[in-house]
Amino acid sequence: MTDSGAVLPWLVIRQDDNGNRYRVGRYATRAEAQKIADSFDDRGHKQLYWVERLGQSVQ
Repeated sequence: MTDSGAVLPWLVIRQDDNGNRYRVGRYATRAEAQKIADSFDDRGHKQLYWVERLGQSVQ
């Protein structure tokens, strides 16, 4: 299996001060995605970061 066939259903999303949302990365597990999102918070980033499952966006 190649990387293009990998299942990566967990997304880290960033929202900037203007409300624009960007995908930061895709991950195999929720725990892995949450670790990445938390690392941005720990570094003092002021944007909002969260984890969501592919196909289940936050409104």
